[in-house]
Parts: sequence; structure tokens; C-alpha cells
Amino acid sequence: MQVGLITVFVFSEGHDSISSLTEAYRDKIKDHKRAANAAPPSTPTGQGQQTQHSPFQSPPPPVPTQQSTSPPPNPQAKSANQASGAPGIKPLSSYLDLEKVSSLPKKEVEYIWRLRHANDPLSLCAVIPLETYNRIYRTARRHPQFVLPLPRPVAEDGSGDLKQSTEGFEGSEQRSAADIHFLQWGFHPPAGIPPSPEVKTANTHTSTVLFTHLAAFKLHGTYAQPHTTITHHLGLADSHGLVLLNGSVVKGRGVSVEEGRWLLMCLQKFYDYEGHGGGIGREKRQGLLEKFSNGDQGFSLEDLVDEAERIS
Repeated sequence: MQVGLITVFVFSEGHDSISSLTEAYRDKIKDHKRAANAAPPSTPTGQGQQTQHSPFQSPPPPVPTQQSTSPPPNPQAKSANQASGAPGIKPLSSYLDLEKVSSLPKKEVEYIWRLRHANDPLSLCAVIPLETYNRIYRTARRHPQFVLPLPRPVAEDGSGDLKQSTEGFEGSEQRSAADIHFLQWGFHPPAGIPPSPEVKTANTHTSTVLFTHLAAFKLHGTYAQPHTTITHHLGLADSHGLVLLNGSVVKGRGVSVEEGRWLLMCLQKFYDYEGHGGGIGREKRQGLLEKFSNGDQGFSLEDLVDEAERIS
């Protein structure tokens, strides 16, 4: 069948033999072979034809989300660096009706603030005189990071192990060892509508403190999860001369609410060293802060624990 087709084609071209036809088309055959050798191998329809003939390459496949080259978010940096509208930092107006409390005396404001948090078993709250807070704030600006000890009683079985108590330690128990906790301050714009530049106000910022187990911070760095967080609100600083503190202890991270309160007390004693006693104790607390911030080799955890127990 194929021979018959070739014969018909030969005679229709005016040639009497295949040899004659081949001779006549020799140059065209050579050109066709060269073109065939130079052309890229054919590809199935729809697979690569756009790449072969279009000057625009098709886009690469999307990169999976988990392979993104962007660094993951930092929990502690988010809390420490974002403005007051950031997740985790609520303005004072979300806790109190500021218009109503603005006309109340200080004692009633303090009572309402404590009552506001009374039903939360993990809550921490306090009312701080503005003068006291300003001393703490000045120290925190110079020393935004520090470590604090959490004294723990020794187990009664004589093993020397630290007694883990979800209720904290009692005053009658022997405090002969301590966990060390890392703290970091963060400073943010004030919540709500920013005050006019022409208006003099004490409500210039909102500050936070994050507490993390030092061992966890050494292992995970800024990705370590805090076990206790606190926020200082200055919304009533102008009208009442008060700074309202609130925070919480995260359940299941190894620190009880009582221990969270101990850390807060210790924080105030160290950062308000100007307002807590004088003489050697004041100089020692100030010296420990400065040595830690400067990376001084003279910083001693033993001195830190000793001073913390002295002021308890």
C-alpha cells in the first residue's frame, strides 16, 4: 500500500523513477535534515510548549508556607516592641469606665481595680503611686533586662531537692535554694487617643514586663515562652497620680500566683532601690543591676539570692 502511494507521488511530480525524484530534491532534503537536527525535541501538548515558544517563562510553583524564608514571629519581641494596640496589651479603658472613675477618690479607684481582678485566680494587680513608678521607670530604662531569684524550700526528706509547691512557699520554711528568672521590660506608646504635643501629661507610655525561666531563656532565647506578664497603665496618672498594674501567671509553666507576687515584690525592691532603705542594701541592689547590665564578671548569683532574701 505504501509503495503505491510513493509511485503516485513520483509520477505526479513528472519523474519516471524514485532515483530521479531523490536527485531533484537532494538540496531540500539536506536542508530539512539540518533543520530537524537543530530543532529541540518535541514535547507533549501542554507540557513545556509555553517555555519553548514564549519569551515569558511560566511562574515557579508556590513555595509552601512552612518553607518561607521569612523569620517566624518572636513572642517576646511582639509584646515588647509593638504599640498599645498590639495583641496582648489592652488599654486601661477595656478594664474601667474612665469617665466614671475620673471623679472618684484614690481609695475607691484602688478598691474598684482590685475588685475588677478578684475573680481571676491567675490574676496579678496592684496600684502604684506615680512617684514610686517614676523611680522604677527610670531604673528600667537603664536596666531593661535583669534576673531575679525565686527562693524555694528544700524538700523535707533530706534529699536536698527543691520543694515544688503550687501554693508557693510559707514564711516558716527554710529558703536555701532558688530558681532564677529572667525579666525583660518593654515600653510602648500610651493606649487610646495620643495626647496633644502641647499638653503636658504623665501618660507618656505603657510598660510591660515579661518573666521567663532563665533556663528556658538560655535554651530558646527570645522564643522562650514567658510564665508571667504584667502591664503598667498610666491612664490615671494625671488625674489621680496612680499607675494601675495588672498581669497574670500562665497556668502550667511552673510558677504559682503566690510566686508571681513574690517576683513582683522583688522587682519593685530592686528597681526602686532609691525608695527602699538606704546604706549598704541600696548600694548593693543598685550595684547588682549595673553589673548585670554591663556584663561585669563581678556579678554574683549568690549575692543576688542573699539580697532577695534580705528584703523579703
